[in-house]
Amino acid sequence: MDALEQEVLLAKEDERHLNELIESRTPWILRCASDTVRRYVTTSDDEWSVALWAFAEAVRDYEPGKGKFLSFASVVIRRRLLDYLRGEKRREKEIPVSPEAFGGEATREEEENLPLLVRRKVAEDSAAAESDPAAQAREEIGEMQAILSAYGFTFFALTECSPKAGKTREGCARAVRVLLADPALLAGMRKSRTLPMKELAAASGVSRKLLDRHRRYLIAAAEILSGDFPILSGYLTYVNSAG
Repeated sequence: MDALEQEVLLAKEDERHLNELIESRTPWILRCASDTVRRYVTTSDDEWSVALWAFAEAVRDYEPGKGKFLSFASVVIRRRLLDYLRGEKRREKEIPVSPEAFGGEATREEEENLPLLVRRKVAEDSAAAESDPAAQAREEIGEMQAILSAYGFTFFALTECSPKAGKTREGCARAVRVLLADPALLAGMRKSRTLPMKELAAASGVSRKLLDRHRRYLIAAAEILSGDFPILSGYLTYVNSAG
């Protein structure tokens, strides 16, 4: 195991080491981002934020013995940046929140773990975003991407697991309300990074089959409605008004 891989293993367990690793590898992260988007990326660009989140994700998910860390990290950064660019292209000149993600009309059925430097970047960008709804929406999506990556999926994956049918939407709304009303359940979800299926089914009366099918959606809805995401929360008003 080389010195870098040892640093990565330390960074997996300790935020201070993670911040130090990010600072030492910032030029490499910027170069990797620039190569992916085919233009010069600076720390003032949105692509830097995406690359930074992806690097932190790579640290968390890296396992020794499965190749060099930088090779693994470059793949993660590239994938996240390409996801981001595709999303930006689809949402060009629009507020970049798809109603399909939470509105249930889709045709088809990635903060606590953020390193200090990522949180600082989000805080700096938030002030500028307040006067621009589209920018604020991008900031909310970016922060939610970082939160959801700890659960092993991305914000834009939600279009594939959003409830469509009325009864399914009502069941999901009920499950989310129960989850938000029970601090122990919510804390357990955040600690284990998975939906507390057995306990939630018993408390809400919603079948485990439905909970499992919409697991990602329920996690995201709970994180959004329990956090500071005014724009994204607007797509979930039915949760509190249903049933």
